[in-house]
Amino acid sequence: MRNSEGRIESLDGLRAVSITLVIFSHLIGVKGFIVPERVGRVFELGELGVRVFFVISGFLITSILLKELEDHRTINLRRFYFRRTLRIFPPYYLFILSIVIIQAAGLISLNQGDLPHALTYTSNYHLQRSWYVGHTWSLAVEEQFYVVWPAVLILFGKRRGLLAALAFVLIAPLIRIGIWEALPGVRAGIGQTFETAGDALAIGCVLAGVRSRLHASQLYLRLLDSKLILFAPLAVLLGNALHNHPTVHYLFGYSLMNVGIALSIDWCVTYSRGRVGKFLNCRPVVFIGLMSYSIYLWQQIFVDRYSQSLLAQFPINLGMIAVTSLLSYYICEQPSFKLRKWLERRLFPRPKSASFEFIDASTATVSPRPAMPNSPI
Repeated sequence: MRNSEGRIESLDGLRAVSITLVIFSHLIGVKGFIVPERVGRVFELGELGVRVFFVISGFLITSILLKELEDHRTINLRRFYFRRTLRIFPPYYLFILSIVIIQAAGLISLNQGDLPHALTYTSNYHLQRSWYVGHTWSLAVEEQFYVVWPAVLILFGKRRGLLAALAFVLIAPLIRIGIWEALPGVRAGIGQTFETAGDALAIGCVLAGVRSRLHASQLYLRLLDSKLILFAPLAVLLGNALHNHPTVHYLFGYSLMNVGIALSIDWCVTYSRGRVGKFLNCRPVVFIGLMSYSIYLWQQIFVDRYSQSLLAQFPINLGMIAVTSLLSYYICEQPSFKLRKWLERRLFPRPKSASFEFIDASTATVSPRPAMPNSPI
């Protein structure tokens, strides 16, 4: 299940798929891009890509936290937030600083409230965002998850914490439909505010918590090993296609996508050496997955379909996304990662008796069960 670098196989590939969906969705309508806009009316692929990111995040973060809770009966919140801060903040605030400079140069225009909300990770509650910080809503949801979820596990413990996550998965559709029916003034925030979008993260949390039990079930393993598992990605596409029918989408579509994505992630991790797994784990795809955070941050500037700038036209905009993402990754992400490792060894020395190393999210061990060498797909 883990490769020679200790990373969980297939997850970086799934991140690559997610960011590809986001960029493809944003390219629709851009000058020079030949895919007709009606494709975007059928499938909301950008939303789907973000939702996959959410489920992966819930799965990985919970895997780490539960392992620490099991080994030490507590969670070191200082270390957790230290690691999250140096992983997320440097590239993010570099992007925000760049946006401020570009605006000062008169090249773009931001809306009132954009910067305060972007700086404080509350953009998902600022619905009048300009395009250039429009994508920061999803990063705000993730940050709010990082604040809430570790505290839930500490206060309630593993079992009750996971039950709380499951309860949120079940309640969130009712929250969405309740807002749609009773609060038309804030309908635009459905799917972006934490209470209407966080169930995607919660289903990842539940998967991390029950995966070992699921893999102890012969019935579940037979399902995972059969072609019936193809219904999982099909369910994801079906749920996504319901976005033009708000009532059904908010009540059933989101949940259908969440469950289908969780099952698909489990299948991809378990069968990481099958044909799909070989694609997800090939070097170019993994590299895109590793860069997905920087790509997600910077793509927004170059895929504005209403911009007349040459830099926003296809395929020049893809080149600009590649250049800015590579710069962000090598100049900001990688140095901050090395700094984090250096500081962590000094600020949080690992006890000699500890059996768990608080490694990066993508290197957490999530199941003692080895990956299966073959798959039906």
